[in-house]
Amino acid sequence: MKRNNAITLLLMTGVIWSTGGFIIKLIPWSPFAIAGIRSGIAFIVLYFFAKPKSFTFNYYTKLGAFFYVLMVVCFVLGNKMTSAGNVILIQYAAPIYVALFGFYFLKEKSSKVDWLAIIVIFSGLCFFFLEEISADQLQGKLMAFLSGVGFAGLTICMRKEKNQNPIHSVLIGNFLTFFICSPSYFNGSSSSLESWSLLIFLGIVQLGFSYILYSTAIKHVTALDAIIYPVIEPIINPLLAFLILGELMTAKAIFGGFLVLLGVVGRGIIKSNEGKYF
Repeated sequence: MKRNNAITLLLMTGVIWSTGGFIIKLIPWSPFAIAGIRSGIAFIVLYFFAKPKSFTFNYYTKLGAFFYVLMVVCFVLGNKMTSAGNVILIQYAAPIYVALFGFYFLKEKSSKVDWLAIIVIFSGLCFFFLEEISADQLQGKLMAFLSGVGFAGLTICMRKEKNQNPIHSVLIGNFLTFFICSPSYFNGSSSSLESWSLLIFLGIVQLGFSYILYSTAIKHVTALDAIIYPVIEPIINPLLAFLILGELMTAKAIFGGFLVLLGVVGRGIIKSNEGKYF
């Protein structure tokens, strides 16, 4: 696959991921029930796509599965505690962690432009935690932060497995999430058709199909690219949350989000002009 095609898949992935925030808020279930059943459905989709004859259980596959569980569970928890815009923009500080650990694990060196982008992204992240917020909102933002750590860790592990089966981490991670969250399935969650329809969409499309695209693309780009190119997600996600849920973000959060996007998009433009992408 050409690099251009891989980047197109990453952009498509970002669009699909962006639907998660507001849909999670529309489902009146506990966050653990949503996370677990969503992952259970995604596991079925990914299993029939990958058709694994056996699973790879090496160190990076197991570590990637752990980071996946951290990412998806904390993402749902964060969306239940604070705004969808806050969650996704805080999660997109993940390039910082990829740049910090990517060289050690992958030998993919970050350039001066990468580090400049990281400084801008980190500055934006700080604005989310400078607000006067309630305890629940603070916990929500901490969940978003942990989700970003999980996103970065998963990306590094999948990139490490680029010549093997990177999708195995996602498969195992979805199974573990479904199993770990299983006690929450019997707490009297609503069984309305609308809730199940939204949850099925989250499992099949927003999680299952998107990770088919992501695991295919990640074999042909660097780990940092795989984090940064789905940048369309933090642009569309808050917009959908505002249009459908009426969620507003504070001035500090908006400015912080602007800095996060500036770091991500600015890096892409500068490197594109240097001819380093294509």
